Amino acid sequence: MSDSPFTPRVFSGIQPSGGLTLGNYLGAIKRFVDMQEDDFETIYCMVDMHAITVWQDPEALRHQTRELAAGYIAAGLDPAKSIMFNQSQVAEHAQLAWIFNCVARMGWMNRMTQFKDKAGKNRENASVGLFTYPALMAADILVYHATHVPVGDDQKQHLELTRDVATKFNHDFGVDFFPLTEPVIEGVATRVMSLRDGSKKMSKSDPSDMSRINMTDDADAIAKKIRKAKTDPEPLPATLDELSDRPEARNLINIYAALAEEDAQTVLTQFEGKQFGDFKPQLSDLAVAKLSPIADEMARLMNDPAEIDAILGKGAARAREIAHPILARTYDIVGMIQS
Repeated sequence: MSDSPFTPRVFSGIQPSGGLTLGNYLGAIKRFVDMQEDDFETIYCMVDMHAITVWQDPEALRHQTRELAAGYIAAGLDPAKSIMFNQSQVAEHAQLAWIFNCVARMGWMNRMTQFKDKAGKNRENASVGLFTYPALMAADILVYHATHVPVGDDQKQHLELTRDVATKFNHDFGVDFFPLTEPVIEGVATRVMSLRDGSKKMSKSDPSDMSRINMTDDADAIAKKIRKAKTDPEPLPATLDELSDRPEARNLINIYAALAEEDAQTVLTQFEGKQFGDFKPQLSDLAVAKLSPIADEMARLMNDPAEIDAILGKGAARAREIAHPILARTYDIVGMIQS
């Protein structure tokens, strides 16, 4: 982005819907931490406004927002390096979302597969917010002129819509104001799968707690879940191609690689010919060493919600310093009179 007029800036957010898992950590939060050390300004959000597109218990939402913030901080996000806040504290998100509701087209929204998945057969009873969710997501990103967004595969379509909104706004008003944000999809474990079924994504909504590693699990729970993770009777092969039809084996190799910050082929070379009885204890030790300190720090932070709230408040103030001038200029471009 060296020839771009826009400051290299990363934005991303996670819904505070409760139950952070290893999938959230490896697929998103760990990458957030890595990116704050790169040549980017980094902005990370708890998107509580997105969360209420489906009904939320108010007390649970407050708890889950703080828990997500605790997870961010415990995993290594530094409030001095990254701006961290909950979305609803920065009104500019909602204000820009209305502009984008008027830029985006109904046909674009109708093509969003996530709405179809979440609304299901009861589409007519879904909230309007769930339908227009991508316009708010575009506002989340573009109110900071973010140039890069780390996303999982399931969010690529929404980022494409963000680029469409930016393109149409710029074209409609004859400006080059909003950047065409680039997705950042990388890493060996961007999609962590269930420990009970390697064909399904690891999810907090799975009825079996044994299907996932929760970021609040203690060392014993982590070790037990890895020990009981579904595998197959074959030894580990020499190449990744040989794991193509062994989803559970591939998942565990990917998790090891991500935690060890190695590529999956390097891990296979290390364990080639080994049975899972040899591999799982090594994975367990690695997971406990990496994840237990995060769980401990999350517990400490959750015992002091005032500390979390203060961090979010300071982050929101810093976020508004960036967002407000961009929103004001947007209003001016659109033709709105501001005092």
